[in-house]
Amino acid sequence: MSSLTDGPLVLGIETSCDETGIGIVRGHTLLADAVASSVEEHARFGGVVPEVASRAHLEAMVPTLERACETAGIRLQDVDAIAVTSGPGLAGALLVGVAAAKALALGLGKPLYGVNHLAAHVAVDQLEHGPLPEPCLAMLVSGGHSSLLKVEDVTVGVDPLGATIDDAAGEAFDKVARLLGLPFPGGPHIDKAAVSGNSVAIDFPRGLTARRDLERHRFDFSFSGLKTSVARWVEAKQRAGETVDVADVAASFQEAVCDVLTRKALDAAVTHGIEDILIGGGVAANSRLRAMAEERAAAKGIRVRVPRPGLCTDNGAMVAALGAELVARGRDASSLDLPADSSQPITTVVA
Repeated sequence: MSSLTDGPLVLGIETSCDETGIGIVRGHTLLADAVASSVEEHARFGGVVPEVASRAHLEAMVPTLERACETAGIRLQDVDAIAVTSGPGLAGALLVGVAAAKALALGLGKPLYGVNHLAAHVAVDQLEHGPLPEPCLAMLVSGGHSSLLKVEDVTVGVDPLGATIDDAAGEAFDKVARLLGLPFPGGPHIDKAAVSGNSVAIDFPRGLTARRDLERHRFDFSFSGLKTSVARWVEAKQRAGETVDVADVAASFQEAVCDVLTRKALDAAVTHGIEDILIGGGVAANSRLRAMAEERAAAKGIRVRVPRPGLCTDNGAMVAALGAELVARGRDASSLDLPADSSQPITTVVA
């Protein structure tokens, strides 16, 4: 049976996009992190197909749940609470997870917590590095989000400082990878190709960093112009019959993205007097972003926390981690008529 003296035992369900994630956490200790990905089913389309993702979640839910319980060595009735991503994300995909969580909560007589996907990306770092510094600056970078958040208490709410106004960082990685003939998802493949490339070979633009842009969008991001610039550069080379050096393009593009992300994150941290930056989301697995952030932050006396790559991408562990923190701090649970909200705002941590 569960004992709250060691921290609440929470099961987390994540189905916001193309990963079916089931995580089991006791306090700040990760017991199981089972993931079933449908990314290969989407690869031939060059991006995530919502209907395909929803069907894959339906098929993977029970086997992934059973695998997580077996790994953690627990029975479902042992858990203290059920946490599930209620938004943001793909509506149909979210519905699968929310419906499963409701069924478990009702059947087991356990409290249900519908949590924000982005807040969960912040909370997951506690599984690796312990309690979050309060306050901290969270930079969340993924296929759907590029956000700067001031976090005083991740269970109460976060203060959005900046966000993407067009393509998110991960989306730009996917689109540029497609231009270069690299597989989907693009992030890992560009990271790998960039290792042998020259990051200053091509001077790609840094979006929203000009003086006039900083007046209105100081902490916001834009990668659409960068993506277009890469496309035009590649097309010009091809029209001229010249070979496109994939490694140099990948390295130069990656450098531009990481430069903007780290520059704006550090500016926000210094401006708000915050000494700790946490980086989360799938793009946080990028090796250049990690290295650049740590190097630039150290020069300003700012600490950087980044979960290991497996905890940066979407997973159930992050949902369980936030759920465990909510239970530990005595936050109110969600009702059983919890909706799936594809556009759930970051200011809403628990729906």
